[in-house]
Amino acid sequence: MRFSAIVPALLSAGVALGEVITVQVGGNNSLTYSPPSVNATVGDTIMFEFMAKNHTVTQSTFADPCSLMTLANGSTGVDSGFMPVAANSTSFPTFSFTIQNASAPLWFYCKQTGHCAKGMVFAINPTAAKSFSAFQAAAEMTGSGSNSSSMGGSGSSSGSGSTGAGAGGGAASTASGTAGSASSTTAASGAGAVRVGGAAFVLSIVGLVAGLL
Repeated sequence: MRFSAIVPALLSAGVALGEVITVQVGGNNSLTYSPPSVNATVGDTIMFEFMAKNHTVTQSTFADPCSLMTLANGSTGVDSGFMPVAANSTSFPTFSFTIQNASAPLWFYCKQTGHCAKGMVFAINPTAAKSFSAFQAAAEMTGSGSNSSSMGGSGSSSGSGSTGAGAGGGAASTASGTAGSASSTTAASGAGAVRVGGAAFVLSIVGLVAGLL
């Protein structure tokens, strides 16, 4: 199926085309997402560009900032997987997802050893009641990261998260990742995930409440 043939189908399914917001991960060899938080609306795409070392973009909750968001049925949130970047690289892997529901904040962290506890976290649409600074402070209090691997390891460039249904409904986002010339699909909070490789297609997945816990 040609990519041009799928665009009308996506639009008819209610997938909005919005702004692309770029976030650098590990720029200047730092333990940061830059910017550390963004405001986004439905249809906006958040694109993470991994600049150095070996980091992740992994979804958590405000209450438990350094752990992969896991629902009672065992389904999990967005996870880019480890994105290794060789020294002196001139091309960088990316991971992106599209916002499907902007009604609640979304929370993320790097699951590399100790990075979350050093404040390497990211937020979408934080609020006065649940602010980025409060989320980062809670992360720094954990004292350690989770689900981590060696900084020098080769890592995986594709996500491994799955989706599920949470109390309250509401689709949050769709996601995809690329590393070099490879293209991969990461299950995410949303009504569908789009992968573009040799052919374009839509994978139907179940909506997931994100950022409410």
